[in-house]
Parts: sequence; C-alpha cells; structure tokens
Amino acid sequence: MNSIIRSIRERFLGFGVYINRTPDIKVIKDFVSELSPVKTEHRLIRVGGDADGGYLIPDDLVGITQCFSPGVSNIANFEIDLTARGIECFLADYSVEKPPFLNELMHFEKKFLGSENDDVYMTLGNWMSRYSKTDGDLILQMDIEGSEYEVIYELQRETLLRFRIIVIEFHRLDNLFNKSGFDLIKLTFRKLLKDFSIVHIHPNNCSPPIASGDLEIPPVLEFTFLRNDRIAHREPQIEFPHPLDRPNVSEVANYKLPRCWY
Repeated sequence: MNSIIRSIRERFLGFGVYINRTPDIKVIKDFVSELSPVKTEHRLIRVGGDADGGYLIPDDLVGITQCFSPGVSNIANFEIDLTARGIECFLADYSVEKPPFLNELMHFEKKFLGSENDDVYMTLGNWMSRYSKTDGDLILQMDIEGSEYEVIYELQRETLLRFRIIVIEFHRLDNLFNKSGFDLIKLTFRKLLKDFSIVHIHPNNCSPPIASGDLEIPPVLEFTFLRNDRIAHREPQIEFPHPLDRPNVSEVANYKLPRCWY
C-alpha cells in the first residue's frame, strides 16, 4: 500500500500537487465543534456597508479608541464607518500605494504584516508599539490572504489583549484536511480562544465548502471575536445566516454556514 501511495504522490507532484493523509475526520469534527459561536448580551451590528468589506461586530464600541486594519483593497468602508464614530484607523498593505480613501482619522503604512520587521514586513506588535494609545481598547480587522496564522502565532498575549473586538478573514481552512495545516490552524484558534469568544462566523462565497461526509469546510470564513471580559451572558448561537449577513461576491451563488460549525 505504501508503494502505491508513493507512486500516486509522485505522479501528482508532476502536476504540482502533493497528496498527504488527512487527520482522523473525528479529530477535525471535534476541533470544529470548539469553534461554535455564542450569542451574548451585545447585539451584532453591520459595519462597512452591505457588500464585501462589511462585517458583523458586537455593538460594544464605547471606549474603543483605535482600529488596526491590515490588508487594503479597493474599498475602505469598514474604516470609514469607524472614523465616523470617532475611532482612529491604521491601515497597512505593501501591495498598494495608498488606500482608496483617507481622512484625518485614517493613516496608511506601505507594509505587509508578518512575523518579522524589515523594509517590506512588520509585526503587528511593532506596528502597535508605534501608534497605539495607552488608553482605550482597540479593534483588529485583518484580511491578509493567509498570513493571519503567522501574525497571530507571533503576537504576545498581552498585546493581543489590547483588542476588545477582533475580525479576521481566515483563508485556506480546507487545510484542516492536511495534518500540518490542521496543527497550524488549531494552534492559532486555541491561542485566540484563551481570551476571546467567537460571536459570529460568515462564509465568504468566493469558494464553496469542501466536504467529507457531513463535515463541510468552507475555505474562507470571516470570524468575529469578543474578549471574554466583555461577556456577562452567553448561549449557543443557532441562527445562521444572521439577518445582516450579505454575500461577499454578488455574482456567485451564496451558501449558508454549514451546520457542523454551530
């Protein structure tokens, strides 16, 4: 059997595809069950408009002074909405020259977020150390095309705790079917879940879920986290999609969050 698998692997490698064994499906299911969202005393509101770039966050913004938002595209509606509420926003992305919009409360740095500091990359901790205020909580909104895992893994816990609300678009979640991918994703989420709870999940309909039996893994999911000290009451969230959810890609068929996620 091993020789057959090796032969298949080598054949697919010729097409640039590597085949590996998956973790036990029950192990993946058990991990996914740890990510079930909770409903809290804070209702969810939509910030950033009704298209891609809008996110659901808890209505718990009083006392938040700044937002750090790495990953810039052709829209900045989330940051525009926050600045209208008096929240200062810091944006970063090496792949663009500037955001599509800037105002007096929006600041841009031409760098990628990563696990080191050089002419192209900076760590989240380094970025925050230069601009974050000592008073007030922060928001993190991160869409950095797969680099989110190394950024969270590198971040110190005390720095992470500066954030009250975290919104991350997680990419390549279908790597849960790969042992090394599963380990990295599990480490990242367990680090976050030490001090935060998931309060919303929204599938980005840019890619349909990948299924193994009744386990369905959307490759791209938007997660909203709320720091645990902001939660006095919690119960399982069982209604998806939320009335304020909107498809990311309007011209592509939408799909619900698979039932195994809540």
